Amino acid sequence: MASRPDRLTAPQKSARRPIAPTRRRTQAERTEATRTLILKAAANLIRRRGYARFRTADVAAEAGLSRGAQLHHFPTKDSLVVATLEYVFEQAQVLSRRRAAAVNRPRDLIEAVIEDAREFFFSEHFMVAIDIVLSTSTDDAVRKQILEISRKARRPVETAWTEALAASGVPAALAPDIVALTLSLVRGMALRTLWDNDPKWFDELFAVWRRMIKIFLEAQTPKARAR
Repeated sequence: MASRPDRLTAPQKSARRPIAPTRRRTQAERTEATRTLILKAAANLIRRRGYARFRTADVAAEAGLSRGAQLHHFPTKDSLVVATLEYVFEQAQVLSRRRAAAVNRPRDLIEAVIEDAREFFFSEHFMVAIDIVLSTSTDDAVRKQILEISRKARRPVETAWTEALAASGVPAALAPDIVALTLSLVRGMALRTLWDNDPKWFDELFAVWRRMIKIFLEAQTPKARAR
């Protein structure tokens, strides 16, 4: 008896899915990526060397790009420094707003406001901004740009902390004043480091400020309830 021929099976599909072709970046995306590389490189150099020793000629090598690519995006030192500070301030703003949203108790918030402000105002980049603004070699147009960048970057941060304090129970009328005074204190201590840098003493002063705010808020609570 003849054996039945084996049934032909349909060819099995491969278990592997075809690899999708890599999407090519648009010209705008490539431009933005190059700008970011340059700005990060400039920020790193400023952080390591300070503004006085900052040389735009070193930025391209730090970024791994040609000098021509750098000059295409930032033809002058002023344009590069202004853009770098804007980039750094924007990054700091994002982090600050995340911190403000991450804590919800009044005591934690006061400490968080201080630490957030301290991280920003005690940074090399803030000192660079002060240096540029006060520098006699920088023209008025650049100074105005730096000041406007600072305002745009810090106002949303102040608003975020103010809203966080109010949401945690601090009277809405007092929250903006507490934030403004706290930031002013930290900023003042940061500038003092130019001639007297004593981190331990700063820690003690900030601790005193936290206690003062706590006492002040406790004194205000009965008045607010009485109304």
